[in-house]
Amino acid sequence: MRTVKREDGREQDRPDGAAAIRLKGEAARAHRAASLTGWEEAAPGWIARQETLRRISAPVSHWMIDAVDPQPGQRVLELAAGLGETGFLAAELVAPAGGVITSDQADAMLDGARRRAGELGLTNVEFQVLNAEWIDMPVASVDAVLCRWGYMLMADPAVALAETRRVLRPEGRVALAVWDSIEHNPWALHPGAELIERGLAPPPQPGTPGPFALADKQGLRDLLAAAGFQEVWVERLAFSQRSQSFDEFWETTLDMARSFHDAVLARPEAEIASIRKSLAKRLQPFAAEDGSLEIPMQALMGTGTA
Repeated sequence: MRTVKREDGREQDRPDGAAAIRLKGEAARAHRAASLTGWEEAAPGWIARQETLRRISAPVSHWMIDAVDPQPGQRVLELAAGLGETGFLAAELVAPAGGVITSDQADAMLDGARRRAGELGLTNVEFQVLNAEWIDMPVASVDAVLCRWGYMLMADPAVALAETRRVLRPEGRVALAVWDSIEHNPWALHPGAELIERGLAPPPQPGTPGPFALADKQGLRDLLAAAGFQEVWVERLAFSQRSQSFDEFWETTLDMARSFHDAVLARPEAEIASIRKSLAKRLQPFAAEDGSLEIPMQALMGTGTA
């Protein structure tokens, strides 16, 4: 553990080790700008595939809801909410007097979340554009915070967790999910390897934000503890991505993985066909006789008390 000075001038304890990601200065600003642009552009694909996303991520969302145990009358904040699926589960539990703040940095994602809330008839959800590294809310203003697959993508997840701790009321709880190591997630391992081997994407750089940047169980515990959380618990959760065919997996990946989408569709048609054929071969071990795929996924789930 070491003490560092944040960009806002405040000091903060920060754990050593692989999970202690921190971009600084121009690198951090560039990452945040690129992240915002990427998520605004990715929103249409996520909206198109929201049923698939809800089905795949249901075990993760339900674990998180169980961890914070929302009660009637409470106020729940979801950070990096995307289309808001996890927070909407909490909205039903805190009604009628309680409410949920569905937040994301991308307006386009929140537009999709608003439409989904309308479809569900939810009237106790508000929507805010927020960056989790500086949450524009008062101290001790919410009873629970949810963040599914968000902290790992941030320039400074330690600061984001400290902000999460700041806005939680005493005894409030956080529940989060990040991806476990890529070896446990062949849904990402094989498309990524295909691009890297063809020179279409660089290998991931250690110590930088990304889907697998916090894939360190002890490191995640340390981050939560350094942010001031008590009763910290981290565990692995295995589930799977089911697709009726490789074609469905391919189209879903193009819609939801912006970097894969951009790298692949920039290539000539013959090369796209070659990438598709090679990836189908890589995923053959997960195929059933009827052509459907069941591909393992694994997340690290964390919780702590303010």
